[in-house]
Amino acid sequence: MAEYTKRRNVNRGYMKLDVWQKGIELYKLVWHMVSDAKIDYKLRGQISDATQSVSANIAEGYSRRSIKEYLQHLYIALGSLSESLSRMIAFYAAGQITPEQFEQFDALYYEVENKLWNLVRSLEEKKLDGTWIDHVSEDTADYTIYQSDSQGKQPDDNPNKHNKDSPIQ
Repeated sequence: MAEYTKRRNVNRGYMKLDVWQKGIELYKLVWHMVSDAKIDYKLRGQISDATQSVSANIAEGYSRRSIKEYLQHLYIALGSLSESLSRMIAFYAAGQITPEQFEQFDALYYEVENKLWNLVRSLEEKKLDGTWIDHVSEDTADYTIYQSDSQGKQPDDNPNKHNKDSPIQ
């Protein structure tokens, strides 16, 4: 797993999701494929936006904490994913990407798609059986914010350790 930030809290939990990480990888793959290809600037922007929207909607839905809103954002992510596939098929059919590039995209796309559907199924089950917890811990110590020093380090630089001497109130 690529680590994009050292800072952790309950709201950033989506970064642990394999489907979010693979969504980021899919965006990077598409960006590299289309950035130098003979594809109209507007179309490059559209495929990039659609692909980037997948991980963005997973993150936004996760952070809403409501099962209904989380699922809604996951369905939006699935729609963006389908848009990405449709556009890449069109680029392939028009000869704007190679068969090898399309296969590389399609393999990763398929992995993201299946992981996303599995997450949706799991959350739909939690919604139906009532096991979704839609609130965060009442212990505010879990969410204490620390001032960083000039190098971005937090006290003890351990996001899981609570330092009572330096929190911002």
